[in-house]
Amino acid sequence: MFERTATQHLNTWLKKKRRKPLILRGARQVGKSTLVRMFAQSSGLKLHEINLERNLYLNDIFKKLDTELILRELEALSDKIHTANSILFLDEIQATPYALQALRYLYEDHPELAVVAAGSLLEFTLSDHNFSMPVGRIEYYHLHPFSFKEYLGAISPRLLAEQNNLSIHTPLLTTVHNQLLKKLREYFFVGGLPEAVLAFSEDNSISDVVDVHRSISATYQDDFAKYAKKNDLLLLQKVFNAIPRCLSRKIKYSNISPEDKSNRVKTAITLLTNARICHRVHHSHASGRPLAAERAENTYKLIFIDIGLANHVCGIDWRAINQKNNIQLVNEGGMAEQFIGQQLLDISKGLDPPALYYWLREKKSANAEVDYIIEHGQNIFPVEVKAGKSGSLKSIQQFAFIKNAPVAIRFDLNPPGVQNICHTIRTRTGNKKVSFTLISLPLYAVSELDGILNDPQITQITRIGRNV
Repeated sequence: MFERTATQHLNTWLKKKRRKPLILRGARQVGKSTLVRMFAQSSGLKLHEINLERNLYLNDIFKKLDTELILRELEALSDKIHTANSILFLDEIQATPYALQALRYLYEDHPELAVVAAGSLLEFTLSDHNFSMPVGRIEYYHLHPFSFKEYLGAISPRLLAEQNNLSIHTPLLTTVHNQLLKKLREYFFVGGLPEAVLAFSEDNSISDVVDVHRSISATYQDDFAKYAKKNDLLLLQKVFNAIPRCLSRKIKYSNISPEDKSNRVKTAITLLTNARICHRVHHSHASGRPLAAERAENTYKLIFIDIGLANHVCGIDWRAINQKNNIQLVNEGGMAEQFIGQQLLDISKGLDPPALYYWLREKKSANAEVDYIIEHGQNIFPVEVKAGKSGSLKSIQQFAFIKNAPVAIRFDLNPPGVQNICHTIRTRTGNKKVSFTLISLPLYAVSELDGILNDPQITQITRIGRNV
């Protein structure tokens, strides 16, 4: 398998002087267990792996909070646990909730022992626990599917090296740009779930990827029984299949299941969100930072866990994706918006829980919607995903005018560029001019967004804009 960006975080964590137990959080099939195994192997560490789902009786052992007894019980399933040059890996920790509480005492009694835990449905355990969580005694790392950048590292390291040279000042060669667009189409189909990436990297087999998606989809739906009542299983399946068809649209429960009450549909969405099978993109008024402070709890869109799996659920195969022209690829079906959202989820490098926001203004004759809004430093940036020309970016113009935003971002399929935009917009008090700098980037450059926003030219524009 391939090295992930998360490996760097594990390496940094391992070297900390006051290293706390690390909990990997994420949906099933995003590679948590494989990541730990590969990291231990590449680092020359002895791995003591215990699958707690297969040893449920250990919950009573953890409940005693006797770390010497706990280690003896774990050694009976593995072998002698040495504190140096080894990792204790507690997989499926949600199956034995008291293990979460015991992590504090393992840290206090054996600080030299490197402990990693992982759980796929951890959110349900955390929301339903009846014990004291080890606040300040553990760390979290949030793992998502492979980003497009990680996908390139696995499929085409040469193109990854070329993409790393991307700059708003020096465009990539046209040949390289076109090759990256081709890989982007592949990623729309394959997605970032590790097993699918591995299957495609081995033989470039379309059918193998389809088999993986089919299996993972079934696995997720089999999990529904673990966190829902029996009479809710059919609704969960309906919502699971509906979400990929609702991408880029504000959620209306009646559109998902007209025959079910809104509260039931909302509960089903919450369950799938807690399982990280989907993610809410909340509307924020975006009057200041943090965006979460002005989040509208009941106004949101949804993105799916993975673009490849979303296309599979929708029945969109490789032929359909490959036959779309550039404008269709960006503007139809919400898949480009899914792609950007999926990449933006990892913008915090796994250190923060997943959170996405967009901006919506609903008025009878002047609706406006910006696909995403992001925070970077002291600034808020509107982000649009479309193939139109700058003059058609009406929503960004409205946002820039209302929020006095000096810089906006547009993702499309064209080479990168920066341009100054000046337009006249109609307001209740007459026509007003709005001016801002538009950063245009190809979709594949979303992973480079942090560096681009740190460019001296852009930081100077935003600094001047804040002082106006």
